[in-house]
Amino acid sequence: MKRTQILATLVALVLPVMTAGAQGFNATNPSAHDPVMAKEGDTWYVFTTGMGISCMTSQDLKTWTPAYSIFDKAPTWVTDLMPDFRNHMWAPDVFFYKGEWHVFYSCSRFGRNTSVIGHVSSPSLDPKNPAYKWTDHGMVVQSVPNRDMWNAIDPNFVLDEDGNPWMDFGSFWNGIMMVRLDENLKVAEPQEWINICRRERSFDLDPANAGDGAVEAPFIYKKGDWYYLFASFDYCCRGANSTYKVVIGRSKSAKGPFLDKEGKDMAKGGGTTLIEGNKTDYVAIGHCAAYTIEGKDIFVSHIYMAGRGDSRLFVREMSWEDGWPVVKF
Repeated sequence: MKRTQILATLVALVLPVMTAGAQGFNATNPSAHDPVMAKEGDTWYVFTTGMGISCMTSQDLKTWTPAYSIFDKAPTWVTDLMPDFRNHMWAPDVFFYKGEWHVFYSCSRFGRNTSVIGHVSSPSLDPKNPAYKWTDHGMVVQSVPNRDMWNAIDPNFVLDEDGNPWMDFGSFWNGIMMVRLDENLKVAEPQEWINICRRERSFDLDPANAGDGAVEAPFIYKKGDWYYLFASFDYCCRGANSTYKVVIGRSKSAKGPFLDKEGKDMAKGGGTTLIEGNKTDYVAIGHCAAYTIEGKDIFVSHIYMAGRGDSRLFVREMSWEDGWPVVKF
């Protein structure tokens, strides 16, 4: 990565945090990166990339309050693997499974696949609940440069049609992977791995290089008989120069193949654009999640604002046309 790209990346990541600290938390237009959502009781929770995984809460999906971080410091197993890791955790996923709330999270170095996905759980998301307590369960998967052609970040949990747990994840390299999990949310034996989404990559590159197959941030959402795979194409983390957009395909199986509206397999470069920047208010949009909660189909992601290019929370209710979701600004 060129020095100018690195500087642009750092500005895009750090500017929203600096702005929030200087001007205070923006309750109606909060800074956010890689958001996921859950509801417990009458409270909405959004978890995002941040120091120790950041959480904010809302009663109405309109006004937000900063709540807590899951980790005060990184688990020792993370710092044993990455001695210089400073607790900035990426791209969580939150889900309810076997009577508890679970969060998968990523620890990585930007632009490298020196990455791990960890797992933490709590009986409650509410710090006022006596049962509230996060327990770290260690590593789910790890990627190593020059060993793996995938990147262990951006995890997402899904149950297949038989009720078996899977984790989809990944960015760049050879695209989006799925791995079957056991009931303890560790990699199941015998191991089963599937490549469900990829873009063409220049394979003459050093395998430790992220490459030019710009795809990441998978999320599989079930609606009716269909599983929908959302993914982000192109580039995040470049502020006003970001080019992120959300693409989609669907399958009758959680394991794919996921076909776009033209019938092209996302594992072979397919993907129908669901939403992209409008170049006036929002230059780019990506890293999304989708939920059905209390009868509402909800889309959540981050957007890059025109001008300074800071990253903000974006929440909209989805509508449907011919069996495909529609999201509008």
